[in-house]
Amino acid sequence: MKKLIIIMLAVLVTTAASAMPVARISGGHHGGWHRPPRTVIVGGGWYSPWYGPWGFYGYPWYPTAPTPPSRLDLQLSTIRVNYGDKIKSVRMDKDLTRQARREKIKDLKTQREHAIIDAKKSFYKY
Repeated sequence: MKKLIIIMLAVLVTTAASAMPVARISGGHHGGWHRPPRTVIVGGGWYSPWYGPWGFYGYPWYPTAPTPPSRLDLQLSTIRVNYGDKIKSVRMDKDLTRQARREKIKDLKTQREHAIIDAKKSFYKY
């Protein structure tokens, strides 16, 4: 009975450890989300390939802050948000017929694409 409880506890601990969330490693040339390797190393504690003298995964550099978006990225996201709001309001406008709504939405989408192209042209002009 004692052995059965120990085996069940070991299985429970192993499944709980395998269900841990993904580790977030930012910075360096990797950045973003990485899943640690799913290997179990049993040893005397004298060697660990993941925790070297420099910390996690043995990288000699430290995580850096993410780069801020450029002025063009901010401008493009503003254009997309504004036109997305206009398109949603046209979709919710029940005073128009279905065909008129579709035409207006198509027109707004082409205006959005032209605004994005103009913003890119004016940004790369100088």
